Amino acid sequence: MPYAMVPPGYRAVLLGSAVRVEDLGTFTPLEEGVAEGALVLMKLDFAEFPSAEALTQLNQAFLDKGIPPWQGYEFVVYADAASPSVYLAWQKGFAWMPVIIGILVVTVLPVLLGGAIWLLLPQSVKDMITGIINLGMMMLMMWLMTSMVKPLTAPAKERPKRLEEAKPAEVEEVST
Repeated sequence: MPYAMVPPGYRAVLLGSAVRVEDLGTFTPLEEGVAEGALVLMKLDFAEFPSAEALTQLNQAFLDKGIPPWQGYEFVVYADAASPSVYLAWQKGFAWMPVIIGILVVTVLPVLLGGAIWLLLPQSVKDMITGIINLGMMMLMMWLMTSMVKPLTAPAKERPKRLEEAKPAEVEEVST
């Protein structure tokens, strides 16, 4: 994937790897030393494929912060079809690495922590949590049903008005 994006005559070089999102801060000085307008490429490896919605949200967060994509490309985030990897490709304007790390911490870290915590929980706790969620959904549905049925079963407050009988109109004789 990255080699299809790298312009002819250039190659991608691995400068290091990080196990945690917090370790990405060690690469900030590397980006700061790069000349303005340089193309920067970062690879993020995940345990499972990220969802398309998460990637779209991540790309939009980068574009909203003003991180410029490579010239000729419209996205900053690219997913690898063969492996659960994501590539971030941006053009250096100023050191964007701290901003990118901040966005990653806000969008990616909670999902990873939630998944990791869920995997570590015992099955009895997982069953209890799903039972509580199901109970809450059942209570919500019961409340919605009773609020929709209540107007139908309520007694009428007042009787409908009776119409008065129409009196035959007196016919006037017309003399010609």
